[in-house]
Amino acid sequence: MRVKTVLRTLRRLLPWAIRALIAYWVIGALVPAQPRAPLGAPQTVETTKPELCMHTRLIDEVEEWKIQKSLVLVREMGAGTIVEFFPWAYIEGSENHFDWSSADRIVNQARNQGLHIIARLGFVPEWARKKGDNSAEFSTFNTLPQIAYPDFAKFVAAFAARYAGVIDDLVIWNEPNISFEWGYQNVDPAGYARLLEAVYAPAHAANPNVRILAAGLAPTLEPIGSAAGLNDITYLDELYDAGAKPYFDALAIHTYGFTTSFDDPPAFDKLNFRRAELLRDVMVKHGDSAKPAIITETGWNDSPRWTMAVTPSQRIADTIGALEYAETNWDWLSKMCFWVLRYPLPTLSYPDNYTFVTTTFQLKPIYYAVQAYARGFPEDQALWLPAPDSTPDP
Repeated sequence: MRVKTVLRTLRRLLPWAIRALIAYWVIGALVPAQPRAPLGAPQTVETTKPELCMHTRLIDEVEEWKIQKSLVLVREMGAGTIVEFFPWAYIEGSENHFDWSSADRIVNQARNQGLHIIARLGFVPEWARKKGDNSAEFSTFNTLPQIAYPDFAKFVAAFAARYAGVIDDLVIWNEPNISFEWGYQNVDPAGYARLLEAVYAPAHAANPNVRILAAGLAPTLEPIGSAAGLNDITYLDELYDAGAKPYFDALAIHTYGFTTSFDDPPAFDKLNFRRAELLRDVMVKHGDSAKPAIITETGWNDSPRWTMAVTPSQRIADTIGALEYAETNWDWLSKMCFWVLRYPLPTLSYPDNYTFVTTTFQLKPIYYAVQAYARGFPEDQALWLPAPDSTPDP
């Protein structure tokens, strides 16, 4: 009896199931398919300023067409290089098992647009964090035990080999002079020096043309002994004292303007754009003037609600002024990379006002200004400027 009851119930439900499937198919047919991102004809970057570079945030994009569109906008701006983060934890989620799919789609799309890539490497998978004395429960994605340095070096070598000739500039870690980026541990210039030493030879063996970049340091005024971090000038000096000089080929620099103008003179106790000169002075002091430097993060913020921001028009003036100043005065600088093209999603806070393009791909005035500068557009095409006031003076 129970079998017959079940069969009768199924017969009654079958027409409704068929109707539901038909409805699902009809509704699915009405919803437009997501845009595709096929590789077209290879592109080239038209620019008069090859030093211009943009920092992108593409690794967390779900849809490839957004990666493609972002890179098209970089090319059309006149920037020939991007800085992109390639997290170790995304690629080697379990030991000795590599998934290159997310990295490959960024690399393939960037190459198709004629863009060079500077890769930042970091972000520790859980299996590597467990090798340390600290329990993974109390560690962070930025916690790298020294016992796991060889594991990170192996990943860097694998990355260098896979993308040799395509990505030859590798930034090792990020802002190790602040506690957050050093796994909420006391910052350790000697420990970071040993990390550079661990990756240097394996990376060069995997790709003889690779350049290892010492990580950009966070601009900060934290004194010696601070739990939050260490002044970037002091940290770089101690990094050299720890013997790091033979283990990096170029220095990455982070330097932001905050509320100061692009030509504001540098000082040890002041955060401004020209603070980069103090970092360069440390390199020269240690006999390392032959090494180039790359500014991998810089820029101004035009949030109306952040005390460290400027007005949109001042942001434009300082950004163009910084590019011109560096071109005239910093022969040691090879690239200047601005933070940041766009975010995958809004942060709903002041970081959104570092972007050049909104999450919905609306171009901001700063984008048009830098594009006009980089591509040599005449002033009458400077669309970011308001129309001149034709009202005669009283």
